[in-house]
Amino acid sequence: MTEKISWRKQKKFQAQQKILLAAAQQFEVQGFANTSIADIMQAANLGVGTFYNYFDSKEEVLLTLSRNLREEVEKNISAASEVNQSSLELLELCCMCTAKLIDENRLILPLFISASEHSDKPEQISKSLSPGFRELFEEIILRGQASGEIRCDVPANIISEMIHSIYQTTAFSKLEISFQENIRLKIKILLDGIREKNL
Repeated sequence: MTEKISWRKQKKFQAQQKILLAAAQQFEVQGFANTSIADIMQAANLGVGTFYNYFDSKEEVLLTLSRNLREEVEKNISAASEVNQSSLELLELCCMCTAKLIDENRLILPLFISASEHSDKPEQISKSLSPGFRELFEEIILRGQASGEIRCDVPANIISEMIHSIYQTTAFSKLEISFQENIRLKIKILLDGIREKNL
């Protein structure tokens, strides 16, 4: 009986991964708005009805994809924390890891834009639409404020919102500079501005 349950779980996991992979490919090729659930399931070679065994909407698929990417950023941050990097160094690393992931996975840009558009909504709504990068920035900023590395006269949520908005503006930038370099320079200015001046 245990083997049967384990086999079923494995099959479910494989089907879910197939859907996520197909969705990522379709979002990249057609764009998020132009991709239908039918497109995703056709690419996954699964029936449309199967989709609803795993996800409620294509937005939920996009969130799952972006949260998987966030986990990659968190692993990098965790590894850097172990070598005692400062909060400012961790924040820069977090920002650049996020920039790299967005650059390589442009499909998550709609979530950044959506999260920003809903930032004035009740917390449960804006959180449900967010991939969670802003919260990750905020955690590091709060740590830096507590340790005296980051200035405390500006609230952490304002700083994290500023960082979050950099990715959106850069996505639509017409400057002849790469996405990641554009982010790097903007983040450098922002980090200089939030550094505690006594350091």
